[in-house]
Amino acid sequence: MDALAPSSGPPPSPETSKQAGRSGYIRDWLVTLLIAMVVLLLLNLFVFNLSTVRGHSMQPTLMESQHLFVNKLVYNFHDPGRGDIVILKDPDSKLSSPRFLVKRVIGIPGDVIRVEHNHLYVNGELLNEPYTNSDVEDGDYGPFTVEPEHFFVMGDNRHTAASKDSRYFGSIKSQDLLGRAEFIFWPISEWKWL
Repeated sequence: MDALAPSSGPPPSPETSKQAGRSGYIRDWLVTLLIAMVVLLLLNLFVFNLSTVRGHSMQPTLMESQHLFVNKLVYNFHDPGRGDIVILKDPDSKLSSPRFLVKRVIGIPGDVIRVEHNHLYVNGELLNEPYTNSDVEDGDYGPFTVEPEHFFVMGDNRHTAASKDSRYFGSIKSQDLLGRAEFIFWPISEWKWL
């Protein structure tokens, strides 16, 4: 015959069981939320970023206060190409308080960039730029040869003094490019791939 262990007390009341069930549910929910936040933080650090456009240097392509989805992983697999819209560290910002710029890649390593009579030339050929609505109004520039592992960037706004870009601070090192802007995600009415 089997022996029964003596009972240590009365069985838990239905109210106690409900409270234990609720606290277990809340604990599980908080653990799930914490894991989701850690995953999002890691993705934001290494895979993507959400950026807000400040200023007018990329008009008419990008407007003030639009929000961009930035792919931070893409340049681990291949180099930027001409026409890519990139996020880069502002060469004039301090390490303690970095600022970022959004620009378009105009020249890749080895390209010769020249502005003459308000027109932009890459390797001696007039660049077709359907994304801008103005000739280059800042005057002649170059010729400038893009160094190895560097990129020449410009804003799409070509009006006088509208864009602080490689004509002002020189070419950008590849490691200073933080990622490629993939699409505008806000406001929803202006959603589009770049």
